[in-house]
Amino acid sequence: MQININPSWKEFLKPEFEQSYFVSLMKSVEEEYANNHCFPPKELIFNAFNQFEANDLKVVIIGQDPYHGTGEANGLCFSVNDGIKIPPSLRNIFSEINLQYDRLFIPTTGNLAPWAKQGVLLLNATMTVRKDIPNSHKKLGWQSFTDSVIQKISDGKEQIVFLLWGSFAHKKAPLIDSKKHLVLQCGHPSFANVHKKWYGNNHFIVANDYLKDTGKKPIEW
Repeated sequence: MQININPSWKEFLKPEFEQSYFVSLMKSVEEEYANNHCFPPKELIFNAFNQFEANDLKVVIIGQDPYHGTGEANGLCFSVNDGIKIPPSLRNIFSEINLQYDRLFIPTTGNLAPWAKQGVLLLNATMTVRKDIPNSHKKLGWQSFTDSVIQKISDGKEQIVFLLWGSFAHKKAPLIDSKKHLVLQCGHPSFANVHKKWYGNNHFIVANDYLKDTGKKPIEW
């Protein structure tokens, strides 16, 4: 299977692509796409790495797996294609940003590519899914790869913001050196958690304050 990935990220992650587990993973993904309707489209599987250069990384947001409805997934976690109804979790994300910045912004699209282009890695722990079957690819081996990505970023980068939302993402915290990076955790922005564990997390302002303090341009959320 051809890996469509930015050359700077390809170089940064090169040792992973040579591992036997990754070769097996790509074979399994190829078979899944050949025999089932899967998302995102093949050419967008590594889209999270194709929005910016590896050296421009500022923030990592970790999702679970892609949206599984037709036309939704675009390879960026929490993000959907233009023209697709904004999912509830993403609406709650936008609402929290409005609260933090005391603004009234009404989004017309759930496409988070503008965030990604500023250096936000929108990484799903499992990067593919079968149509209409959430978590259907969780046993393919994707998490061996994405855990390694998180670990390599922690080891090889400095002063990155990691946003871990929900218990699934919290489990990635041990992969990150919190002495080198800023790790922010709270509940998931899903409907069930939104009032008690999501609203008021202040992550977007705290992240930008950290970026400014470390000499980086803040994100325009």
